[in-house]
Amino acid sequence: MEKKKRIQLSDHFTYKRLLRFVISPILMMICTSLYSIVDGFFVSNFVGKTPFAAVNLIMPIAMGVAAIGFMIGTGGSAIVSKTLGEGKPDKANEYFSLLIYTAIGISVTLSILGFIFIKPISVMLGVSGELLENCIVYGRILFVSMPAFILMNIFQNFFIAAEKPSLSLKVSLLAGITNVILDFIFIVVLKWGIAGAAWATAAGEFLGGVIPMIYFLRKNDSLLQLTKTTFNGRILLKAFTNGSSEMVTNLSLSIVGVLYNFQLMRLAGEDGVAAYGIIMYVNFIFMAIFFGYSIGTGPIVAYQYGAGNHDELKNVFRKSIKLVISTGIVLTLLAEILNVPLIKIFASYDQDMFNMTSHGFRIYAIAFLVIGVNVWGSAFFTALNNGVVSAAISFLRTLIFQVTAILLLPAVFGIDGVWFAVVAAEMLALLVTTTFLIKNKDKYQYS
Repeated sequence: MEKKKRIQLSDHFTYKRLLRFVISPILMMICTSLYSIVDGFFVSNFVGKTPFAAVNLIMPIAMGVAAIGFMIGTGGSAIVSKTLGEGKPDKANEYFSLLIYTAIGISVTLSILGFIFIKPISVMLGVSGELLENCIVYGRILFVSMPAFILMNIFQNFFIAAEKPSLSLKVSLLAGITNVILDFIFIVVLKWGIAGAAWATAAGEFLGGVIPMIYFLRKNDSLLQLTKTTFNGRILLKAFTNGSSEMVTNLSLSIVGVLYNFQLMRLAGEDGVAAYGIIMYVNFIFMAIFFGYSIGTGPIVAYQYGAGNHDELKNVFRKSIKLVISTGIVLTLLAEILNVPLIKIFASYDQDMFNMTSHGFRIYAIAFLVIGVNVWGSAFFTALNNGVVSAAISFLRTLIFQVTAILLLPAVFGIDGVWFAVVAAEMLALLVTTTFLIKNKDKYQYS
C-alpha cells in the first residue's frame, strides 16, 4: 500500500504531482536556511550589534567550505538517479556508498583546517578587537560540526533520489527546531552569547547529518542503502565535475559575500555589514524555494533522461519553466510589499540601520524576478549530467558577473551600487541561461 501511495521518479508528473513531490525539498531548504537566520535573530536582539556582524562575516566562510556537500549531493544524486533509471539498482547503491564515504574523509579534513585557520582568515577580512574575538569563537564552533553539516547537505539530495523527500523534510524540521530551542536556551536563558548561537547551530547540524547516516546504513524501504563499495575514480570525478556548478554557486556566493562585507565595511562600517546580513536572511528564505524546487526536480530529470523517456522530460521542463517564472514574479511582489515587517524582525532597535536595510532590500529584491530561472537552469543541466554547461552558468552568474558588479558599481553609485550589483549580475546571467537552454534543446530533446 505504501508503495502505491509514494510518488516515484518513473511517474508521469502533472502540476499537482510535481508540486507534491517538490514541496518537501522546498520546505527542507527553508528549514536549512533558518540556521543562520535564527542565529542572526537571537544574536541581533539579545547579544548585540558587534556579535551580529561577526555572524554575518563568518557565515559566508562556513558556507563556502560546506559547498563541497552541495557538489557531491547534486552531482552524485544525478549519477545515482540516472543509474536507477537505467535499471541498475545494485550499481546505484555502490556509487551512493562510495560518494558518502569519500565525503566523510573530505569533510573531516576541511573541518580541521577551518578550525586551525579561522583566526588568520578573520584578520584578512580586516576585523580586529572585539569583532575579531567574536569571529574566532563563532567560526571554530561551526567548524566542529562541519562534517555533519556537509553530510546533511548531501543527504538532502539523496533522500529525493531514494524517493523519500518527506523523510528528508522530517529530519530537517527536527534539526531546525532543535536549533531554535537551543538558541533560546543558550542565548536568552544561559547568556552564552555568540558561543551559544554557534553551539545551537552545531547541535542541529549533528542531528541533520547523523540521522540520515543511520537510516541509510540500516535496511530500509527506499531505493538506496549504504553498502560495501570499491574505489571508482571515474565516478568520483564525474560526480565532482557534474556537481561543480552547485559548488561553484555556493563557493562563489561565499566569495561574493566576503566582497559585499568588505565594500560595506568601507562605505558604512558595521551597520553596513549588519544591513547586508539582514537582507541575506530574507534572501535565504526566498532562494530556498528555488533551490528546493531544483533539488526536487533534479532526480526526476536525471531518471527520465537515463530511461530515455523524452516525452516526460519535455513535460517536466515545460512545467518547471512556467512555475519558476511565475514564482519569481510573486516573490518579487511579496518582497516589496513585506519589506518593512521583514526588516523590523532584525533591525527594529536601530532606526538608521533599519532605514539603510529597507532601502537596500527594495533594490535587491528586483533580482527575484529572474533568479529562479538561473538557479533552475543550472540544476537542470546538472541533472542531465552536463556539468560543463551547468558550471558555466553558475560560474558566470555567481562569480564573474557578481564580482565585477560589486567591484565597479559602488564606485559609480556608492552604497546603492552594492544593492544593484546582484540585479545586474542576475540579468546578465539570464541571457546566458536562456542561450544554453535554446542551444541544447535538440541534443537532449526536452523542448
